[in-house]
Amino acid sequence: MPDVPSKPRDTPHVERYDKPAGGADALKSSWHALREQHVLVRGAQTLLSTNQPRGFDCPGCAWPDRNGHSSFEFCENGVKAVANEATSKRVTAEFFAAHAVSELATWDDHALEAQGRLTEPMAYDAATDRYVPIGWDAAFGRIAAALSALPSPDEAVFYTSGRTSNEAAFLYQLFVREFGTNNLPDCSNMCHEPSGVALGEQIGSGKGSVTLEDFEQAGAIFVFGQNPGTNHPRMLTELRSAARRGCPILAFNPLRERGLERFADPKVPAELLGGSTRIASDYFQPRIGGDLAVATALAKVVVERDAVDRDFISTCTTGFEALADALRAARWVDLERESGLSRDQLEHAARVYIDSPATIICWGMGITQHRRSVATIQMLMNLLLLRGNIGRPGAGPCPVRGHSNVQGDRTMGIYEKPDPAFLDRLGEVFEFTPPRADGFDTIAAIEAMRDGRAKVFFAMGGNFAAATPDSTQTHAALRRCDLTVHVSTKPNRSHLVHGREALILPCLGRTEIDVQAGGPQAVTVEDSMSMVHLSAGMNPPASDALLSEPAIVARLAAATLPRSRTPWRWLVEDYDRIRERIAQVVEGFADFNARVRVPGGFHLRHPARHLEFPTSSGRAGFFVHPLVDGAASAAAAGADNGATPPGDAAPFQLTTIRSHEQYNTTVYGLDDRYRGVHGERRVCFANADDLAALGLADGERVDITSVWHDGERTVRGFLLVAYDLPRGCLASYFPETNPLVPLDSHAERARTPTSKSIPVRLARHTATQKPYEPSPSPA
Repeated sequence: MPDVPSKPRDTPHVERYDKPAGGADALKSSWHALREQHVLVRGAQTLLSTNQPRGFDCPGCAWPDRNGHSSFEFCENGVKAVANEATSKRVTAEFFAAHAVSELATWDDHALEAQGRLTEPMAYDAATDRYVPIGWDAAFGRIAAALSALPSPDEAVFYTSGRTSNEAAFLYQLFVREFGTNNLPDCSNMCHEPSGVALGEQIGSGKGSVTLEDFEQAGAIFVFGQNPGTNHPRMLTELRSAARRGCPILAFNPLRERGLERFADPKVPAELLGGSTRIASDYFQPRIGGDLAVATALAKVVVERDAVDRDFISTCTTGFEALADALRAARWVDLERESGLSRDQLEHAARVYIDSPATIICWGMGITQHRRSVATIQMLMNLLLLRGNIGRPGAGPCPVRGHSNVQGDRTMGIYEKPDPAFLDRLGEVFEFTPPRADGFDTIAAIEAMRDGRAKVFFAMGGNFAAATPDSTQTHAALRRCDLTVHVSTKPNRSHLVHGREALILPCLGRTEIDVQAGGPQAVTVEDSMSMVHLSAGMNPPASDALLSEPAIVARLAAATLPRSRTPWRWLVEDYDRIRERIAQVVEGFADFNARVRVPGGFHLRHPARHLEFPTSSGRAGFFVHPLVDGAASAAAAGADNGATPPGDAAPFQLTTIRSHEQYNTTVYGLDDRYRGVHGERRVCFANADDLAALGLADGERVDITSVWHDGERTVRGFLLVAYDLPRGCLASYFPETNPLVPLDSHAERARTPTSKSIPVRLARHTATQKPYEPSPSPA
């Protein structure tokens, strides 16, 4: 029987958690996840193939694999991801017959995904407000008819999730471009787009330059705006090894996160029994949005102490003198105010950096979802360049991305602003003329659907309705579409926020055997450090009616493009054929099939590792970014996106975070072990002194109102939790707080939503919330 949300939630409560991250509690939680999905035996067997050379890539994060080093190359959250995919629970046509869409819309996200795996294609029937079965051919015919009826190909939007394989992503972008548009928004638009923009301008590649081997050789590791204990737990193994050999690890994060404080490796008996390793040698808590000031202060100390690498600067860079002048002119009073850290703290961190012979700087979405994210990342890169910390062992930039193939999808051409040279090769190999005009990114796609300029929405994975900002506008935009289509493994919020017509196309998961005409197939993925390797599932499919993502794309393309010269169905008979075409089109993939069959795969060449910088100048560039610029001044006056209102209107900055029982929009449970929260997701973490000043108490409920240039937005009934973070700073889980961020508040030049710096105020909540009632719409 499906798990319907009839049982009451656990009574929300908070218990301080004093143990290290990982340890026995991670094993206990992993066992619980397997038991919850009724796959204790099969799930345990499946896990032994996770992140192994002849196994499958974990469907969770993009942290690289130490292939062959151990049979246990997975973490607690990886277990949850695998258990959720390998679950024995099934969502059949009978489930949809029993539950109207309007009823399912009242369920919370955890209850929806807890139902299990989708088993057959479904179509929305408006007359009954239910999804009903539809055959694959009929589904493809319906999509093809809707696409063909559009006056322009640009009235269709084709979204991509970061879990899509290289083979599926390559075919998908090929189909979309043969159809005639570059409307290929993807999840990068909402997470690490600023990393790509910043690094692309500065060093000629939007990817990080480090590998796992660099973590073994680093003299210091700086971690900005990242919580690896929850979001990339396998990273803690590398940090633990570095800490134990004496490498300083400096953490910069407004919240104190358990995984950056102490970690107990469950694979180490002594730590499983109670021992642990201190991770951060120094833990700094800047104010939300203070990282640009932190990076500026560290760079200022390096320049003023003449601790720069002059040989590297003269040989490999441009723009040093302008940066040095700006840094010398920066005032400490401004740096302290904007960062929220003292001069002593900042100078101490700078001394650690100067004393290190090789330094890695890591960052996550705590850096990328601010208005000035690109400026912040370029200042971090300035810091690295000042001491030549790129192109040498143990040094370089390390943006830690989320989904396990989000970087690979971009490499395969999932990008609304394609490179002309890529389009030239694509057109030559497949004998067509690709469109050249830029397409919609995620924000532009929502605006186009809202305004009636886009009428068909197709999502290759993901949970678009829950992942995006400004939930009210986004949901209204999706509902204006003539047709919405979602390729999915499990039910989610996006299936309930649908167009006039809607389809759910169920696909194989990473853990499942993919058999095509040429026999069992493997796909490939690219991790955060540019390693490309094979992934082959080992479980029988959840249903005989499931198709692989490449097969879905090929059959849709064949139905939509009858005059295409591309042999779509022939390509998916054997994925080697797809990889042969990738090798012809995508740089760095020559001899793809041979190289990827080497255990562990191969590394895509990063020019900066060889001190090559494919920028306009042929050198790495220093970029000057003042703490407050003209755009910020206009914003403060309420004249620009992301306007910061007067302090009395919104005295707090709120950052969105994940719970420990969550991966992106997938909610595994209602607890957050490391932060001590149980049975509740509508939570607001706040400094205890701020609560006292407001006359509020830990455990009360509040409404959170964001204040922007276009008005106010409110979410209601959030539980206050006193927590260790700077005064004036708050934190809450997403997607519950997505309604607080307007569409037009986004990073300069990268357009990621500013979900990590939301100006808000709090008010005591007086209404009662029913169990499982979804978060109210913003005011």
